[in-house]
Amino acid sequence: MSGPAGIRRISVNRRAAALVESLLGEVTVLGVEVHRLSNGARVVDAGVRVPGGFGAGKIVALICLGGLGEVSFVPYDLGGLAILAVSVATDQPVIACIASQHAGWKISVGTFVARGSGPARAMAPVEKRYEDLGYRDKADEAVLVLETDALPTEEVAGTIADTCGLAPEQVTLVAAPISGIVGAIQIAARSVERAMHRMMELGFHPRQVRLGSGVSPVATPIRDTLRAIGRANDCVRYGASAALVVEAADEEIARILDQIPSSASRDYTTSFHELCTRHGDFDKIDASLFSPASVAITNAATGRTFFAGQVNLELLRNSLCL
Repeated sequence: MSGPAGIRRISVNRRAAALVESLLGEVTVLGVEVHRLSNGARVVDAGVRVPGGFGAGKIVALICLGGLGEVSFVPYDLGGLAILAVSVATDQPVIACIASQHAGWKISVGTFVARGSGPARAMAPVEKRYEDLGYRDKADEAVLVLETDALPTEEVAGTIADTCGLAPEQVTLVAAPISGIVGAIQIAARSVERAMHRMMELGFHPRQVRLGSGVSPVATPIRDTLRAIGRANDCVRYGASAALVVEAADEEIARILDQIPSSASRDYTTSFHELCTRHGDFDKIDASLFSPASVAITNAATGRTFFAGQVNLELLRNSLCL
């Protein structure tokens, strides 16, 4: 990974804006719609009132990564049944996954509630992690992906623009509910991000991660929002595998290794939908559940590879009602 001076020259918002233009160039084919709000903010509907699709899902996943990765579709063997999976790889995992992709911006404006993912997070001073990452983006446009069942209003867009220090017409908001295929795909593209975020919670500095790749199955569709959220998260915690290349002492990796996979949680065998129903608040769920099923960490400093966790096809099939 390039040093701090190098990463500061990377603008995830400019890179994502180019991806938005590719999305808008094929709205009919990709199953999305775009409109301008009265204050000038641009809204891309990627599943609220339109169907979306695989192509839109791939582009939105790349937008979440700030354009700093590769996203592709691969088959996933679910005990003899082939379902769709997302493969992701990035040479800039700190910026792509932690500074951009992580759904760390909780947006609540009036009755509108959503989680924000993507490049605009790196411009908005709402999360403290950026000082530790050594990265902030400066651009004349911002792109934010919203996990929501409702399209954002002028008030929502204005609040987001103000937080980013921009005018509303400089902001693009992509609405992608998890109950739609686009939302399910962008969640499946988080195998690396989930592993890195868990490692960071355990005290491993994300800037020690040099490369990241992973595979996660895509949740089968269901219109019930809460069940869709459950399926999407179960796909990652029961079916995703992440592989990271780091520069660290072997002892640092060994210290946290067994705590990284989702199986380390006391609630591992309980479906995510049941946990959401039980707690009634997404933020009250055990944070260790937001991890991939398995992780492989190769230490470039020593050449040693560490493994932990395993895919659980039985629990995954149960969650997907297969």
